[in-house]
Amino acid sequence: MSKVKVKGRTAVYMYMPIITIAFLVGVNIWMYTREFDMGIVFSAFVLVYSFTVIAMYIVCKARRVQELVDFATGFAQVQKQLIKDLELPYGLMDSTGKIMWANTELAKLVGDSGFKYIFTLFQEVTEDTLAFEEGKKSVKVTYKDRNYALDLDFLGFDENFHEGEEEDKDNCLIAFYLFDETEENALRKKNMEQRLVTGLIYLDNYDDAIESVEDVRRSLLSALIERKINKYFSSMNAIVKKIEKDKYFLAIQQKYVSQLQSNKFSILDEIKSVNIGNEMSVTASIGLGVNGETYVQSCDYARVAIDLALGRGGDQAVLKDGDKIYFYGGKTKQVEKNTRVKARVKAHALRELLETKEKVLIMGHQLSDIDAFGAAVGIYRVCRAVNKRAYIILNEITTSVKPLVDRFKESEDYEDDMFIKNGKAMELVDSNTAVVVVDVNRPSYVECPDILKSTKAIVVLDHHRQSSEVIEGAALSYIEPYASSASEMVAEILQYIYDGLKLKQVEADALYGGIILDTQNFTNNTGVRTFEAAAYLRKNGANVMRVRQLFRDDMEDFRAKAEAIKNVEVYEEKYAITVLPADGLDSPTVVGAQTANELINIRGIKASFVLTDYNDKIYISARSTDEISVQLIMERLGGGGHLNTAGAQLECSVEEARAQIKGVIDEMTQEKEI
Repeated sequence: MSKVKVKGRTAVYMYMPIITIAFLVGVNIWMYTREFDMGIVFSAFVLVYSFTVIAMYIVCKARRVQELVDFATGFAQVQKQLIKDLELPYGLMDSTGKIMWANTELAKLVGDSGFKYIFTLFQEVTEDTLAFEEGKKSVKVTYKDRNYALDLDFLGFDENFHEGEEEDKDNCLIAFYLFDETEENALRKKNMEQRLVTGLIYLDNYDDAIESVEDVRRSLLSALIERKINKYFSSMNAIVKKIEKDKYFLAIQQKYVSQLQSNKFSILDEIKSVNIGNEMSVTASIGLGVNGETYVQSCDYARVAIDLALGRGGDQAVLKDGDKIYFYGGKTKQVEKNTRVKARVKAHALRELLETKEKVLIMGHQLSDIDAFGAAVGIYRVCRAVNKRAYIILNEITTSVKPLVDRFKESEDYEDDMFIKNGKAMELVDSNTAVVVVDVNRPSYVECPDILKSTKAIVVLDHHRQSSEVIEGAALSYIEPYASSASEMVAEILQYIYDGLKLKQVEADALYGGIILDTQNFTNNTGVRTFEAAAYLRKNGANVMRVRQLFRDDMEDFRAKAEAIKNVEVYEEKYAITVLPADGLDSPTVVGAQTANELINIRGIKASFVLTDYNDKIYISARSTDEISVQLIMERLGGGGHLNTAGAQLECSVEEARAQIKGVIDEMTQEKEI
């Protein structure tokens, strides 16, 4: 016991009498300098006090130390027993994961065989998990079908434990605790599964389908469709409420959403299978709102989802989960609507919006083609009809549109600043400016993305299917995937802006050229309204021969296409993939699209993909027959488009882009999406 060293505040307390003696000696010396007699008396007192205190210190020191040791030992035993009997599983292990000690609860949990290494107990724990030197760490683990939170606490040793030695991290201990979260997770999962999911079901072509059936059978067709919907969702304890003749409101528990996703919303195919003599199959669109913070937000999500489904051509389901959006279906070709009511309504709304603004900025997508240019020219004519100053944003003039641009610049009927670049556009935009976007509905693809943030008066006119990336806050949005081209849509709008509106020949040529380009000379995605729009343009002076001259190839373009076709790779015996050499071409992306059109005409080829390395990006032009939707393939690569015509832009190498295309094809084939 004599070897026990007392340190800290206890040592100061025990040595306090010695310190007091030293103080009294100092006072005694001072008294000798003041009063000698009093110093002698005080010296006697100091001697007696010192003898008494030293004697008591020597006699009682061992006893006091023994009492301190007994107290500490007893306290440690109590503390050890408390930890051992703690109902929370608790243990100690070294830095290698070897379990050194476990309390009763942990021993009861893991059994005798568990006291080896923690890795044998929990597969989620690895050597990297234990690679920390301070603080705490928490890991989710599973043991015997129960869920635990494993909390790790690093226990370092101070210098009093290893005197004169540096701390050895490899020999330190790690305390760990187990918190059983099984019941909590089960309740959380149950609460999540019972959350309300709202949905909207719209019948896309209800009126057209009803009109194709005899009068006596129309009510039967409607009843069969409603029965299909009610029967399908009744197995999921859902509430289906018919709010209009072709619209339904849906309320369902979230636990059934995974079931809908796993069967790819098979109700879409069931509705199409209803046939009682109707010439046209009925298609439906579904929008679901998931994980909204409130019921109102879930309903808003459902509205956004159904708008996306309709904007993508219908016959599909869209699920909006917060910022994430999932698409299902959309493999069939969209059906053209015979009525022009929507076009007339949008035309009047466009005129009213433009009349409230002083000037208008018009833009299409980057590397503008004839369709985007023609649609922009058509809107330019609309602005002139309502006496508004208009500008067309055109940063890079491609070879396909250069002949038309030159005709406009040479004409005295148009202002010198009809075409402007981004810098000038940003100077012009203000609160009294309207921005009209044509032939594109993705903000990252427009000529000047920054201008969309500078005004709230935004109009979107496009024929491409919508994706999860949309132009937000548009005052007017007219997106019709069934339309052949943006030029067709604008040609229809022109007929309703003002009666007797007359186009100039160069304007009619631009719009007609846009239709020719996107329909591949009226052979692809062409409907009745396409020919009606073309007839309207012909009446306004569009010349077929002049327009066809716009599509004539330069020799370098022709050679590049021939080289690409020569080096084509046929993947899985039906996918043509090739690379277009862009060197020496003025508009390689346009030539790439033309090459994709050529490849799809080869017998046995169901889809073609042409890769063009241009401006540090890989531009992909994709074309297909009606058997495969290249739009779904391109969407997985961040692009989009139509069922038969789509594209994407990648920032990688050509070989990496080729590998990504093959990977998506393999993945979608396994999922039976294509």
